[in-house]
Amino acid sequence: MNFDPAAFRQQVGQILDDHARAFGLPDERHAILRRQIMAGDDIHSRRTFPGHVTTSAFILDPTGRRILLIHHRSLERWLQPGGHYEPPDSLMGSALREAIEETGMHDLVIDPWHRETGLPVDIDSHRIPARPERGEPEHWHHDIRYVVRASEHDPLRPDLREVHGAEWRGLQDLETIAPQGLRNIRSLGLVGP
Repeated sequence: MNFDPAAFRQQVGQILDDHARAFGLPDERHAILRRQIMAGDDIHSRRTFPGHVTTSAFILDPTGRRILLIHHRSLERWLQPGGHYEPPDSLMGSALREAIEETGMHDLVIDPWHRETGLPVDIDSHRIPARPERGEPEHWHHDIRYVVRASEHDPLRPDLREVHGAEWRGLQDLETIAPQGLRNIRSLGLVGP
């Protein structure tokens, strides 16, 4: 399958517009990503700076009361599973692939809300520290985030080559990691009481 960087930029630009409208967010919230799209940057490539697209998954347990977090190896903190977008995956497919790879869980599914709307639940641009050993300057990850549902009987088997560990945590732990994402998830009623 051929990948068209211009079509991908257009798709991401449309998602930004639709997401901002759906959640009442100002366009300038994603100013850096919008500038990169306008400049024609290859935002699909992890070698594009000042930033590139990543995807991640807010994995909820069957009750919608807990979230699965991984301890990120290079950032040394608890985060939702995720990673670099890899063409020609869909953005949803990329988030699901990363979730499966990092947790070892195989019964994960994208929440139906995403399929109905075509939207991510959150989009966040955040700085990533320089990694000189990889030839990477400080840069931005433009993270496109999806809610993923876990089944009751899918065992957690984190890939310890990718992460230091994984744990089910209370939803409140997402407040310090992705506050806008948590607000959006709650406003849509995608979590338990």
